[in-house]
Amino acid sequence: MAKRSSLYIRIVEGKNLPAKDITGSSDPYCIVKVDNEPIIRTATVWKTLCPFWGEEYQVHLPPTFHAVAFYVMDEDALSRDDVIGKVCLTRDTIASHPKGFSGWAHLTEVDPDEEVQGEIHLRLEVWPGARACRLRCSVLEARDLAPKDRNGTSDPFVRVRYKGRTRETSIVKKSCYPRWNETFEFELQEGAMEALCVEAWDWDLVSRNDFLGKVVIDVQRLRVVQQEEGWFRLQPDQSKSRRHDEGNLGSLQLEVRLRDETVLPSSYYQPLVHLLCHEVKLGMQGPGQLIPLIEETTSTECRQDVATNLLKLFLGQGLAKDFLDLLFQLELSRTSETNTLFRSNSLASKSVESFLKVAGMQYLHGVLGPIINKVFEEKKYVELDPSKVEVKDVGCSGLHRPQTEAEVLEQSAQTLRAHLGALLSALSRSVRACPAVVRATFRQLFRRVRERFPGAQHENVPFIAVTSFLCLRFFSPAIMSPKLFHLRERHADARTSRTLLLLAKAVQNVGNMDTPASRAKEAWMEPLQPTVHQGVAQLKDFITKLVDIEEKDELDLQRTLSLQAPPVKEGPLFIHRTKGKGPLMSSSFKKLYFSLTTEALSFAKTPSSKCVNELNQWLSALRKVSINNTGLLGSYHPGVFRGDKWSCCHQKEKTGQGCDKTRSRVTLQEWNDPLDHDLEAQLIYRHLLGVEAMLWERHRELSGGAEAGTVPTSPGKVPEDSLARLLRVLQDLREAHSSSPAGSPPSEPNCLLELQT
Repeated sequence: MAKRSSLYIRIVEGKNLPAKDITGSSDPYCIVKVDNEPIIRTATVWKTLCPFWGEEYQVHLPPTFHAVAFYVMDEDALSRDDVIGKVCLTRDTIASHPKGFSGWAHLTEVDPDEEVQGEIHLRLEVWPGARACRLRCSVLEARDLAPKDRNGTSDPFVRVRYKGRTRETSIVKKSCYPRWNETFEFELQEGAMEALCVEAWDWDLVSRNDFLGKVVIDVQRLRVVQQEEGWFRLQPDQSKSRRHDEGNLGSLQLEVRLRDETVLPSSYYQPLVHLLCHEVKLGMQGPGQLIPLIEETTSTECRQDVATNLLKLFLGQGLAKDFLDLLFQLELSRTSETNTLFRSNSLASKSVESFLKVAGMQYLHGVLGPIINKVFEEKKYVELDPSKVEVKDVGCSGLHRPQTEAEVLEQSAQTLRAHLGALLSALSRSVRACPAVVRATFRQLFRRVRERFPGAQHENVPFIAVTSFLCLRFFSPAIMSPKLFHLRERHADARTSRTLLLLAKAVQNVGNMDTPASRAKEAWMEPLQPTVHQGVAQLKDFITKLVDIEEKDELDLQRTLSLQAPPVKEGPLFIHRTKGKGPLMSSSFKKLYFSLTTEALSFAKTPSSKCVNELNQWLSALRKVSINNTGLLGSYHPGVFRGDKWSCCHQKEKTGQGCDKTRSRVTLQEWNDPLDHDLEAQLIYRHLLGVEAMLWERHRELSGGAEAGTVPTSPGKVPEDSLARLLRVLQDLREAHSSSPAGSPPSEPNCLLELQT
């Protein structure tokens, strides 16, 4: 049994931010920290005080996390980035909103005395004395203290205060992982209510000392337990009156939703998994109750989540193609008009969207990556709509003339024709690169649609059914928002965004098979018509080859791909090398392209992928592939062993225990993450539990008015239908959860984070 916590985070936009640049504007981006660990950095939106990000993340983290903080920063090219403000949400605040926190939050000023991090290791004892009890406080060590000095470290010391008496440890120079091993004693008076305060400070020679955090110990509780030792989380100083500056720094629109799940052992979910798999295997030949019923009882708001969970569950069981085929048949059975086929947000549409992201993201990068990169690198002004054309000066050597509108339109059409032609050519060559399971799924879709709509008048309908997913719901969104599909590190500027939007429109016209209706919407797209018309023929030829895959070829391709461990992360990293010794030593950086799979970390001199990954994404990927590593260390040295000691904690034993704990539980969810079958089954169970009343209502209708909660118990006399079996499985899982330990994460004392074992 395991407790799983995850945060859904959507950073929507900011408004009324203060200007940090001399131009009267700012270049804002956001950094998200979980308990002071940076995990997310959004793209920078240039030259605006009302930025829009629209970035979504799913973060897996330990149930005992304390808070998530959103810092809005202003990027500067020549100096340190400015801090605009922050929004901090505690775990309790997020948990108090069952449907999640959603709305605008005022940015507050970042107070250095509140920006604390790290933990301190204390041993606290109460000893009997001749006249009164003695309180003994041993300050042992600290870890992950905030760096306050320009050299990236601090000079920490500890101040212990009790009943007006103050004692201080020695100063440890240039370390965020100091060790003191110093003990102080105080006299305890009977009935005294004052708390023991332990403060960490950074010593400065010429300026005032910087506050690093504090721990407040309840002495009355300590008298009861007599002795306590462990790592205590440093807390901010909240004794100062806060400045009322809310609103002056602008606001941030956020959506944050916390999900806590208690995941049972696999055996508990097997009846549910077997029941759903049995329904999918039977397909339209069986009763076909459960999958249509799940779609019917799923609201629009949670349909995408349910579709993703079901898709991942069946993908893990090797039944993704069969599951999608069943959804295709169900949708086709209730569709009579070809122009509405797969255009709604049905369970089929949402499931295929998730399927393409899970199984086809690497394929998407291979096809679109070079074209998207070229658009970003060229930065050409492109516009086809005459009402939006901006006439620019062109020329050279000081001889300028206004560029005519006709020249702008013709030049734009040439640029877009080149990009569209390159994309269609790359797509035509990519048949063998497309994953076998994607090809087999589209083969089933193509066949089902052709069977449902036969005849020459519906010749294009099977092709449009495939392109409605491949072009309209996969390629076009990726072209318009390349950062959200990890094709680019940053959002596009206004000029590049317009080029991408026009290219996406052209791809949609090709995907719609150049119908008169698509041409009539925007007549100014006419200059692209020859390329679009030619592209339709290319796309139909591509789809014909794509779906021409037999069972044997599918198995062979799948076997070939299964021998290659899929990459978890790919991209360039810079390797730092130091040359020489002494004051004349120099540093250099070598750029290498790394690929991380579940089996190995490899590198090469040339890139195998154009996607650039940030440091926190690499750390997240490394944590995922190490999650089952039984030899994972509990601590490590964040510094280097130089001379005769570690630079982080000044420990002189090279093989000694690390001074900082390893952080292996905070990870970013990606589409190519390893499947977690038990978690997906738990999430499906949680959804079905939420619609259980509707399931009982349907069961009463089918069984002729049986009372709710009474599932037939004599399957030998009357065959038990699949809905009755599902309700029985839900009852069993509910009982298993109720007999498990409390579902909520364990609460902790305010000061004590974890005991040293």
